[in-house]
Amino acid sequence: MMLVWLDDLRLNAELAGPATAPPLVLIHGLGVDLAVWDAILPCLAAHRTLRLDLRGHGQSDTPLAPYTMGALIRDTERLMQHFALKDAVVLGAGEGGLVAQGLAVKRLDLFRSMVLTGSATRFGNPDLWQRRIAGLTDPGPDLEAEAAALLGPRWRGMATAGVVQQMLSRTRPDGWTGVAAAVANTDFYQTTATLTLPTLILAGGDDRKTPPDMQRETADLVAGSDFHLLPGGSHLAMLTHPQPFAAALNAFLKRIGHV
Repeated sequence: MMLVWLDDLRLNAELAGPATAPPLVLIHGLGVDLAVWDAILPCLAAHRTLRLDLRGHGQSDTPLAPYTMGALIRDTERLMQHFALKDAVVLGAGEGGLVAQGLAVKRLDLFRSMVLTGSATRFGNPDLWQRRIAGLTDPGPDLEAEAAALLGPRWRGMATAGVVQQMLSRTRPDGWTGVAAAVANTDFYQTTATLTLPTLILAGGDDRKTPPDMQRETADLVAGSDFHLLPGGSHLAMLTHPQPFAAALNAFLKRIGHV
């Protein structure tokens, strides 16, 4: 891992795989960090894989909240340019899927295709998010409730519970409220509907945060996209169901010739 110095902040990133391999960019969602991809990373060894910590998360710098979606998109854009990655497959999880969608509209020249998991074109209305931001500010995030949203109601008995709790506890207060503020006013329904690039929607069958039907709506929105259901998968299916997740992802990458 390395801290990449940008104009206004440092972002933590990890670049793995052969220098000449086809690039794959992994963007996590609210409250977690790049460790969410640990379980599938060995299955992606044939790719040049960039994963990053969003601002306010993991080991990246934490500017004062609030953040804008434009800033989050620009952060990923600058990292891709820093590492000279183009013609990439960009995979966004949860709120990170909004970053992927926004970047695809802004910089389609950097994309080969897009993969979304646990994502949507928007996550609730601004009023809902303002209430959530108020709770994240005082008394602060309820880490048990956050873990339940990500893993499901039986999360305490899951092997991945400890990993998720560690990621949630590492996220700083301004990271929680900053990214939440960026998501609150983001609605990419109209812009994502203009995309025509190859797209895969990987939906966990037991995703309580972004139900499969909501994810299927995004698949229906993007012309020619594929929808793949992972039976029993949580919102963090890449962590709880890494083998079927990686198998579906690699099958898609092979189908589009990104190997």
